[in-house]
Amino acid sequence: MDIGSVSMAMAQSSSLSNVGVAVLSNVMDSMEQSGQGILKMMDAAALERSVNPHIGSNFDMVV
Repeated sequence: MDIGSVSMAMAQSSSLSNVGVAVLSNVMDSMEQSGQGILKMMDAAALERSVNPHIGSNFDMVV
């Protein structure tokens, strides 16, 4: 077995692993920001419901 080729393969594998971890970290940060935005929207909807409880509580539909 050629030690040089094994060393290069291990280095390539390590760098690919590092890239994968970096991409997943960015995705996790993005999802966390999206989740925070959703929580803010839910809080705003709850505030609207407390001020105007009759708005949005019923949905009338005729087919």
